[in-house]
Amino acid sequence: MEKILVTFPAPSMAKILLKEYETVYNEEERVLSKDEIIELGKDATALLTTLVDKIDRDIIYSLPKLKVISNCAAGYDNIDIEAAKERRIAVTNTPGIVSKATADIAIALMLAVSRRIFEASSFLRAGKFEGWRFNLFQGLGLHRKILGIIGMGNIGKEVARRAIGFGMRVIYYSRHRIPEADEHVFSASYYPLEDLLRTADVISLHVPLTPETFHLINKERLMLLKPNAILINTSRGPVVDEEALIEALKEKRIYGAGLDVFENEPYIPEELMALDNVVLLPHIGTATVETRQTMLIDAIQNIVKVFAGEKPDSFVYLPE
Repeated sequence: MEKILVTFPAPSMAKILLKEYETVYNEEERVLSKDEIIELGKDATALLTTLVDKIDRDIIYSLPKLKVISNCAAGYDNIDIEAAKERRIAVTNTPGIVSKATADIAIALMLAVSRRIFEASSFLRAGKFEGWRFNLFQGLGLHRKILGIIGMGNIGKEVARRAIGFGMRVIYYSRHRIPEADEHVFSASYYPLEDLLRTADVISLHVPLTPETFHLINKERLMLLKPNAILINTSRGPVVDEEALIEALKEKRIYGAGLDVFENEPYIPEELMALDNVVLLPHIGTATVETRQTMLIDAIQNIVKVFAGEKPDSFVYLPE
């Protein structure tokens, strides 16, 4: 019988879907250590993982029966893909499902930063509200602002779709220019990266974490932003040089930032926490009931299809 290690506390739905298999679950609200994954998964033919599980070369080579690693996430930078290829272990993910929920969070962060929503809420809860004032928490509107999307994939396109409803003009940068028909749908214009950073009022990041995108937004590129620019990151924390961003925010060189991801999660620098021109969320981009359920179902189906010798719906690597 196939054996599956589920590295996170899975809902009852997962246990129903996996009832035909011998399955070991992590029932604790914490991330398993490397040694725990190796011990619990020593006879596993599949791992069902999330983005916080670091499935490195040691783990991959310590599980002799492993056939598939199914990541319940769009990204897969937590998995050593080269080691998986060497051992001919399939790696699957769930990319298409997360787009709408993540785009919603990106727009929410734009609104929260531009309209100073968390500052205003904290002010009120502290008992400081004494009635309407003309200058109280004036922020910036999004209407007619230029949105610069870096990474015009599924999530980037969903952000563009929503931004149009706010009357924003969309420009974008991607490794590959999208088809002209798509540019027309989103009224989106392609800009080289540095030109986009100089032009946009709001910059929203939607790229995977790769060696090429590590610190894509660094000190030099932050210097290109307008004084009233807003930076939004719902992709991966290390895409932004966090130290350089803190410096830019402290010196008020940009208007603000909205972050759902951080460079060294779960650690967040105290300097960042202390700033009032940044909105911080605990990596909840896909955290809707509907999205997480669908992600889980698809991740399980990917395992089932690999076991059956079928092609999974989405994969990063599939042995021939």
